[in-house]
Amino acid sequence: MDGEFYKVNRPVQTQLFSQFAGKVVIGDTTADSRQRLSVIRWDNAQGGIGKKDYKGATDADRLWYGTSHLRVDGHRTLPDRVITTAASGVSGVITVDAIQELAGKIYAAFALSVRAYTFVSDSWGSNLHTLAGTVSDSLSGRLGGTVYMVFFYGTGFAYTTNGTDYTASTVDVEYATIWDDRLWGIDRTGQLRWAANPTAAWTDDAELPLPNDYVQDLFVGRDAAGNFIIYASTKVGLFAHDAGNNQFIETEMDLPFQEEAGRDTDRFRGNTYIPAGLGIYKYAIGGAGAVITTHGPDKDQGLPSDRRGTIVGLHKTQNDLVAIIDSTSSSAEELDTWPSAGMSSHLSPAMDANTGRSLVLGWNELGWQVLFESEAETEALTTALTSNAYSGYRFWFGHDRRVKYFSLPVDIVNPSELTDRVYADSSRDEGAWFDAGQAEVDKLAVRLLVEVTGASANEHVTVYYGTDYDDDTWTQLTDSYTNDSTFGADDDRIEGNGVTTFSFPSAATPKGLEFRSFRWRTDLANGSNNALSPDIRSIELEYRKKVAATFGWNLEFDMTESVRGKSPKEQRANLLAAMKKNELVEFTFRDDTDNERNYFVDVLQMTAFEETGHSEKGIARVVVAQP
Repeated sequence: MDGEFYKVNRPVQTQLFSQFAGKVVIGDTTADSRQRLSVIRWDNAQGGIGKKDYKGATDADRLWYGTSHLRVDGHRTLPDRVITTAASGVSGVITVDAIQELAGKIYAAFALSVRAYTFVSDSWGSNLHTLAGTVSDSLSGRLGGTVYMVFFYGTGFAYTTNGTDYTASTVDVEYATIWDDRLWGIDRTGQLRWAANPTAAWTDDAELPLPNDYVQDLFVGRDAAGNFIIYASTKVGLFAHDAGNNQFIETEMDLPFQEEAGRDTDRFRGNTYIPAGLGIYKYAIGGAGAVITTHGPDKDQGLPSDRRGTIVGLHKTQNDLVAIIDSTSSSAEELDTWPSAGMSSHLSPAMDANTGRSLVLGWNELGWQVLFESEAETEALTTALTSNAYSGYRFWFGHDRRVKYFSLPVDIVNPSELTDRVYADSSRDEGAWFDAGQAEVDKLAVRLLVEVTGASANEHVTVYYGTDYDDDTWTQLTDSYTNDSTFGADDDRIEGNGVTTFSFPSAATPKGLEFRSFRWRTDLANGSNNALSPDIRSIELEYRKKVAATFGWNLEFDMTESVRGKSPKEQRANLLAAMKKNELVEFTFRDDTDNERNYFVDVLQMTAFEETGHSEKGIARVVVAQP
């Protein structure tokens, strides 16, 4: 040891030193109280999407990405069904540039054509009005006792009070809002103007101190005193309108220039939310001034690369702030056929053509969930409206040349308490990478337990797993991993209620699956009855940690005589020097030449090291171990 030889009284004994401390259980036992296995349980996803790597207990309610309904603790079901309305009937390459409501009926601008939707027959009818330009903004509201619906297109606007008869104006208005019982509009140069109603004369007011085409929206929000005022949302932040002095004042919500910042800003639960690319700024006004925080789906670890894009609108609903994200753009060939009036500002490309999936996401101040995901290689997602038209609370949006909608809950959202919900056909959820907080430690997956209700041969769940940060590989868990009766005739999906237990690597040889990191995926689907959905109540992973093997040795040194010319006193001095060293010392008890059984150890314990009297002879008991 440490280059010195020692005589031992008895054979050297090797013992395993690499063991975790035993668990201490306080109070009632839980699923993780077992001494030999650890358990992680995922029984809700209310924290939403955006967490790719699990970093602790606070991430247990997060997903990397998923399209299921996530809002209820203890439930993951299919999302609400999205209905695609009939084709508009407008020929050529068109987009849905505006959706508005008037007298309980939905209207849309398909490029330059305004049409009304007939809900019962699912039809957009014939052209009601041909606009002079592509819509940049629209609104419906009461002015002077009359309700108007107005479509603005920069170089003018068209308005109606009955949805059938339209009047056009050449007053420049890019974005508009209603405040102080007046119609306010702003043009591309930043000039603000107002009129008593769309039919009245306009009066110029304040002007933004910014270059042309910086303004992105005009809306009403509270100032520091709690009064409602007009705000202009721009590519460099918010500007507040000072009505008394006819000027715009820069607010604390200033941003570095961002081409997409400020588009279709909205207020939600008393605060203003401003999009900027895929980020969202919360602008909260209180007695202490403005507080600015970020809450977009770009936080944490964001979105998968094929689902990134630009937020082109924020819309409040009863339960969520909804962000519409355009992840695609029209191809170069299609751009040549756009109407001569030019493209809407809503159509600024976020990515190369046909490279991603557009999204509708909802945020309830706890987390983001997917409300709609487009198929790959589809066209732009452009505009949206929350409406109670046709006696139903719905979210309407324009995507892929069509108007689409889904129902919005207003009270009960627990799937086990709903009887009239209409579910989508399928969904997919991906859990975060889980490494048990120690990527360097070997883990062994023993079992995966999946609890499902509402399952049948038609409403079923398919389960997959992945390991070791391989983002591209999924392994399906089939009946070969379990003998559970919840599996159907196909042996590849859960079709029965209860807890399905998967043993790794198979039911026949349940010796466990080694992993550094682990994740799961669940695919939900239903049959022809969209009133039904499978419901995942929980997922549990039973696993074991195993540290790398390290060994220790109990030694009994006989220092009653000289060894290789070293006296007992010299042996004791050398042993003491080895113990005091900060670095590891080399140790072996085998007479071989390959050095494969040479170990570097710490001297942990020495007893009976020295005794009283004149003799230097004695016995030393020593414990050494690998670190």
